[in-house]
Amino acid sequence: MIFVLGMVSLMTDLSSQMIVPILPLYLTSVLHVQVGTVGMIEGMAESTASLLKFFSGWMSDRFGKRKWLMVGGYGLSNLIKPFFALSSTWGQVLFIRFADRFGKGIRTSPRDAILADTTTKEERGKAFGFRRSMDTLGAALGPLVTYFILLSHGSYQSVFWLSAIPGLIATLLLIFFLKDKRNPVKTEGKRLPKISFKGLSSRFVLFTLITMLFTIGNFSDAFLILRAKDVGMAPAYIPLTYFAYNIITSIFSTPFGMISDRVGRRPVLMTGYVMFALIYLGFGLVHTVTGMWILFFIYGLYYATTEGIQKAYVADLVPEEQRGLAMGTFNALTGIAVLPASVMAGFLWQSFGAFTAFGVSSVLAMISALLMFILRI
Repeated sequence: MIFVLGMVSLMTDLSSQMIVPILPLYLTSVLHVQVGTVGMIEGMAESTASLLKFFSGWMSDRFGKRKWLMVGGYGLSNLIKPFFALSSTWGQVLFIRFADRFGKGIRTSPRDAILADTTTKEERGKAFGFRRSMDTLGAALGPLVTYFILLSHGSYQSVFWLSAIPGLIATLLLIFFLKDKRNPVKTEGKRLPKISFKGLSSRFVLFTLITMLFTIGNFSDAFLILRAKDVGMAPAYIPLTYFAYNIITSIFSTPFGMISDRVGRRPVLMTGYVMFALIYLGFGLVHTVTGMWILFFIYGLYYATTEGIQKAYVADLVPEEQRGLAMGTFNALTGIAVLPASVMAGFLWQSFGAFTAFGVSSVLAMISALLMFILRI
């Protein structure tokens, strides 16, 4: 089960990350949109669709149909992404990006819950770390494939179309090899859930609120791509920076997950938040291509210490029968925080420059780390 989920994550991220490193370049260079518009597109797509992570988690708890929610979510994302090749306005890009994230919203909470269902607390960090490492291995291979397509004089459109191949493989793997291993959980009535902390532990509530604060400063990676372009990196080489940080994340996600099993999630997560603060401060200060390469490598370590471990920590903080709902609540609230993050970053960048945008994010990350330390979440 864990291996199948890992392979699905690998192929899906390979497909997605063929597109992600060039989409901001496509928007600004081909469609000629402003940085603020890029922030709005990323923020709206991520945050609005993230509400579905909450409802999909509730549905998977109530009906026990984690697999088919995942098939629907992965299938939608993998089918819609190639249509970027036909887009000619930023509005069309927004629609396709939203549909892609809509699919992610449907699949994420059931996937995290089914992974938690099939592991014990003692091995959960390792399992979430493994899935994350496979996810980022695909995310590393995607930009590498894009680099070779562009190097062979392929166009942005050819990259968009070819991204359909690994996406289709991921969907077929889910359909034929993943099986649900649990029955529906009894819930009260048939009402749709509300985003609420009622019945959930105070530690879960505080952790979610701190993560939301951190997320407000963690704006879209699209701005990192634009920053690399600003300092003089050739567009054809920018996908390789994505390869660099994703391969580092892939290598270190499982080891950091295992460390969190031994020493606890909290110290590993605090380390990740502090690393993020220093890295983003660096992105604001550095003005050389070499400096950008170094920061992208270190950025991969930040991801390894946070992404999978956050989900494992949520699973630790709630009982099994509430995991789908808790994962949905956590994903939805942190996802909603992405909208002000990217919109704020776009506004600060256009009005005051890149350093201000990255500097504000750095401060918010340090505050989040301090809160986790002081409150002992």
